[in-house]
Amino acid sequence: MTGQLRLDDHLQRYSETAPHALAVAAAVDAIAAAAIEIADLIATGDLADASGLTTGRNSDGDVQRDLDVQADAILRRCLGKLPIAALASEEMREPQIGDRAAKICVAIDPLDGSSNIDINMTVGTIFSILPAPDDLALAFHQRGSAQLAAGFVTYGPQTSLVLTLGEGVDIFTLDRGSGCFRLARSAVQISETCEEFAINASNRRHWEQPVRAFVDECLAGVEGQANHNFNMRWVGSLVAEAYRILTRGGVFLYPSDSRPGYGDGRLRLVYEAHPMAYIVEQAGGSASTGRERILELSAQSLHQRVPLIMGSNNEVQRVEELHCDPLLVASVSAPLFARRGFFRL
Repeated sequence: MTGQLRLDDHLQRYSETAPHALAVAAAVDAIAAAAIEIADLIATGDLADASGLTTGRNSDGDVQRDLDVQADAILRRCLGKLPIAALASEEMREPQIGDRAAKICVAIDPLDGSSNIDINMTVGTIFSILPAPDDLALAFHQRGSAQLAAGFVTYGPQTSLVLTLGEGVDIFTLDRGSGCFRLARSAVQISETCEEFAINASNRRHWEQPVRAFVDECLAGVEGQANHNFNMRWVGSLVAEAYRILTRGGVFLYPSDSRPGYGDGRLRLVYEAHPMAYIVEQAGGSASTGRERILELSAQSLHQRVPLIMGSNNEVQRVEELHCDPLLVASVSAPLFARRGFFRL
């Protein structure tokens, strides 16, 4: 990897472009430093047993693992060295107000997919950087379109940092020899050709009809509306799903459903859906609840949950069409007259 652009050089160039850019660059640099520390922590053999232990539940009711707490502490320590107006984390009940004169606010999911730790699958860190409003009580009630930068880190076979500073998406990979992130891919674009869809199919009986109709179209392959075959994927780690979409296209669905606690979706708007939507749109894709654009939403509470459908434009738009047109859903679902039905030629 020697000779490839270093993340700190990339951030140095960016820091000279706008009044807020220096603060954003410093925050990304701090998150990258924390990510190296978290990657080392995850990879340490003597923590293999302890890292998956549960320590209770976080402020929003989800199972909290020991490594969630440790990752949160590392990120907060690294970011705590900077002038940040407000900091929010999945592991915090309320935002932490810091330097009221600072230019930025940061929201983090310290360890996304932590339930995958004990089965040695990819986990990650997600972050969102916002401008500091005059009233810091509104720091994390801004629309997703207000974001200045967003990104995520994957801790897998490689440790990679996916980053947008508002002008496209770049992927940096950790060079362990030098201890720095180096540019692996620049100006990433999501493929318009969609060969994969990701959803937890075990919940089919709980889905709304538009989601069932879309998945049925995918399963119909060349005999259905989509007119081509799909593979289905499901990792259960948002960072892994997003990384796959960025590298080879596809669509990811985590819809709302009829189960208790899932009626408004399950992913958090502020520090999961907003940054992922910003990244996906910067890479030429789309992100939606199924009914509206994610980046148009503003959170009513820090841990507000939403449905998330993201990925290749055509597939996300198809899900929206099915949500918005009951007659279209009925036509897709009618077995006698649909392309897969009794009267198929």
